[in-house]
Amino acid sequence: MEKQENNQPTEKKKYPLTPKGVKWYIGSVIAVVIGLYFLAAYQTEAFPDRVIDGLPIIFLFAVDDLWPPNWSYLPRVAMALLETWNMALFSTTLAAIVALPVSFIASSNINRNPLFYQGVRNFLNLLRTIPEIILAVLFVALVGIGAVSGILALFVFSIGILAKLISETIEAIDPGPVEAVRASGGNVFQVITFGIMPQILPQFASYTLYVLEINVKASVVLGFVGAGGIGIILRQQLNTFNYANVATIILVTFVAISIIDLISNRVRERLE
Repeated sequence: MEKQENNQPTEKKKYPLTPKGVKWYIGSVIAVVIGLYFLAAYQTEAFPDRVIDGLPIIFLFAVDDLWPPNWSYLPRVAMALLETWNMALFSTTLAAIVALPVSFIASSNINRNPLFYQGVRNFLNLLRTIPEIILAVLFVALVGIGAVSGILALFVFSIGILAKLISETIEAIDPGPVEAVRASGGNVFQVITFGIMPQILPQFASYTLYVLEINVKASVVLGFVGAGGIGIILRQQLNTFNYANVATIILVTFVAISIIDLISNRVRERLE
């Protein structure tokens, strides 16, 4: 009798793929995040019903005021857009030239002095912390209204981004070529030239193009504080309620940024 009971198939014990503790942890995190969203909506009064009520107003504004665009205003928009592009290109080029050497001393595998390394990293964090529009306001006060203040603002902001991205790329390179150059008696400059630069050049070019995209978009906003570019005429037309010209500016800017994004993405894909 006992032998028959032992021959009966025993029920297999199931083991959950996700432990119970992990489920509670994930659920708690999701609940906290959702609670923070509700708290933020309550604090800012950004309730969904307000957005839904405002949608017809946006639609009527676009149909009645923005359309049709004033195409005779196109030459003025083209000149301002060219100034915006020049600001972005000039500031990005200068930032790339300065950020490259800074990124080497911001890399732990090149800069072996921990205090100096941490100081440079903190300085780059500070540059990225200050929004470009605040930098533009400061430079407008320093050098006056115009494209120069916009170029300086984008230049400072771009150094923080580029140096951070490139330094992390340097820290992740293959140490083999670097050690080989060091073992053969190479100095720091030879290590950088023959051991590091060939490994980071594609990423360096890719990050520079990415920052150029950011700067073209940021240049539009900087014009609102007098830092040159297409933002200046956009603010002027908004202040005079000339919405047909505003529509022209928005459409031309959208097309230009889309083309720049497309070309930049294709080039970066080839580099990567």
